[in-house]
Amino acid sequence: MVQPTIHQFKVEKIDGGEIDFAAFQGKKIIVVNVASECGFTPQYRQLQELFEKFQEHVVVVGFPANNFGGQEPGTDEEIRAFCTSRFGVTFPLSAKIDIHREPVYAWLTQRSLNGVADSQVRWNFQKYLLDEHGHLVRMLPSSTEPFDDEILSWITA
Repeated sequence: MVQPTIHQFKVEKIDGGEIDFAAFQGKKIIVVNVASECGFTPQYRQLQELFEKFQEHVVVVGFPANNFGGQEPGTDEEIRAFCTSRFGVTFPLSAKIDIHREPVYAWLTQRSLNGVADSQVRWNFQKYLLDEHGHLVRMLPSSTEPFDDEILSWITA
């Protein structure tokens, strides 16, 4: 059986248009649910630095969501302005989502869909790592910072 990949998905971008995961074939992908009013919000800066440093090999895709603690109350326009002005974010951001209704997150969290593992999104800034072929590799908790050795060793492997 062929293992399903994230490359089958397209999502709406925060500023219009779409993010087509098929365009990331050959690159590792970090998918992270983000929020502007969270204790982990400073990770935006590290995610941007990671994206800039490794952008030939890795893409970061942020999914703003208000599911945890009401910590992403803004509109898409407000979120984009915040991310750009506070953290200089240039990595792709989706339009604001509901974690429980977004097909990408259904795929990431259900073994029956991703072929690898079941998981649960527990808080903002949880990270999913995907290989160059779009296969799920692992999930990391919110407390794992973008420049953690586990992420760096995965990128450079």
